[in-house]
Amino acid sequence: MLRTQKVKLYPNRTMKKVLDDLCDYRRYCWNQGLALWNDMYDAAVILNDKKQHPSERKVRDELVADKADWQYQLSARCLQLAISDLGKAWKNFLNKAQTDWGKPRFKSKKAPRQGFKTDRAKLVNGRLRLDRPHGVKEKWSDIKLSGAKDLTGKLRVVSIYRENGQYWASFPLEVTIPSKPKTGAKTAVDVNVGHLNYTDGKIRTLPCQLQKIYKRIKHYQRQLAHKRKINGDRATQSINYVKTRAKLQRDYHRVTNIQHDLVQKFTTKLVNNYDQVVIEDLAVKKMQMTHVASKGLHRSLFGYFRQVLTYKYDWYERELVVADRFYPSTQRCSVCGHIKQGDDKVTLAGNKKCHTKHEEYICYECGAVMDRDENAVANLLALI
Repeated sequence: MLRTQKVKLYPNRTMKKVLDDLCDYRRYCWNQGLALWNDMYDAAVILNDKKQHPSERKVRDELVADKADWQYQLSARCLQLAISDLGKAWKNFLNKAQTDWGKPRFKSKKAPRQGFKTDRAKLVNGRLRLDRPHGVKEKWSDIKLSGAKDLTGKLRVVSIYRENGQYWASFPLEVTIPSKPKTGAKTAVDVNVGHLNYTDGKIRTLPCQLQKIYKRIKHYQRQLAHKRKINGDRATQSINYVKTRAKLQRDYHRVTNIQHDLVQKFTTKLVNNYDQVVIEDLAVKKMQMTHVASKGLHRSLFGYFRQVLTYKYDWYERELVVADRFYPSTQRCSVCGHIKQGDDKVTLAGNKKCHTKHEEYICYECGAVMDRDENAVANLLALI
């Protein structure tokens, strides 16, 4: 089973240049491969000849045949893995059922995150060793790293990226995960904007400490927008602009760390304490309303929570039940089973007809009065 460890890298000056060159080379290979793929695809459509359709092998072979001299100073696996990912992206593009469906795009050198992949990296004495191409005379050294608890296991394709002047790596390790003892308990999780409800309480995904950071983010974004408005394209070349952008990226990174830490701890608690858990299958994109109202929805990490909970329950062979997308967990009374219809439905603003609040649930059949989120948890729990 694969378990991914994210670590921070501390390369010296020489290895920094190597990592930067590989990040640029990965972007170059992707863009060259995408341009060639587009040309082949257009030619096949115009000529109506299926034999002309592009494939991963055709594009890779042509790029390898047209290699320049400077490309031999860099890892060959960088090109091959870039074209492999491009082939997967095109395969997803041809399948409209995929989430975030769309045509592959060109990579920009202005993107805040740049990276590459390699399957020839090794872990030697707790350090990362990259493959050294033939003919490279520069002094090659292993890269220090920190943040990993356990690096035992067979190393697969390593992803290395640069963000805000710092270097990170993801190590997918093939390991054997020991099973956990059975508890016989079960629970349900109702996801909401800003918090997650379950049978034993509530977890806040947007704690108060994040509000201060979001205020700073808003301030830095306004500063950058003002600089671009006054100075135009030259704004990005100024030292103050680069400093402000670095502060903005730093705060975004802090927000991500805080929220991911909350989700990781909560999902670990669920795995340790419950053999069965029920969650909702939400169409998040259809739930988004205005641009402002969608911020809270986006920041609540619905998708990330489900992703983490899914792989953890798969690791320890526990049962994760996903409720049907149209299951009325909010509208159904957990006491008598009555489902509200039409004007009686509970909305984000409560119920205007009966003047109930957002967090209230009042059953008009049996008269039960309860918290809306607790009622939804009870309805989800009834599925197991």
